Amino acid sequence: MPILTKDTLEFISRSPDQTLRVGARLGRHLNGGDILALEGDLGSGKTVFAQGIGMGWGASSRLVSPTYVLVRRHRRHQDALELYHIDLYRLTTAAEVEMLGLEEVIGAPETVSLVEWPERHMGLFPEDRLWVHLRILDEYRRSLVFRAQGDRHQALLNQFRQELLGL
Repeated sequence: MPILTKDTLEFISRSPDQTLRVGARLGRHLNGGDILALEGDLGSGKTVFAQGIGMGWGASSRLVSPTYVLVRRHRRHQDALELYHIDLYRLTTAAEVEMLGLEEVIGAPETVSLVEWPERHMGLFPEDRLWVHLRILDEYRRSLVFRAQGDRHQALLNQFRQELLGL
């Protein structure tokens, strides 16, 4: 049964292309200070979803997994806003996270933060965020559960819900 409450929305994607398109729809609504935390197992569609977000947001370069470089910064042509695509998978200690200076990036008014494997370092995140849990249902289908926390991200989820479902 789909989840549809004030602060939660579930969407079932039937293909990687659909996951990409849903990400692009969300990406169009992102503003400086927005934080998207993408949680899910390997192969659940986090990077495909992130690529869609980059497309919708207007990134001037294609988003690719930051697994080995940890952080990739993207720009767009129309303004000075930057999107940081961050992968916390390989960071094992708080000291490693601190060395990257992510606390200065995540939630900053001039950045959009897109973080894969956020559950590995929960202390990085303020309460106001949009958590996206991706789950493998079968070979093609993925469940995407969006959970907004805080006023800013509740408004973001409401905009996204309106565009996606007309509700």
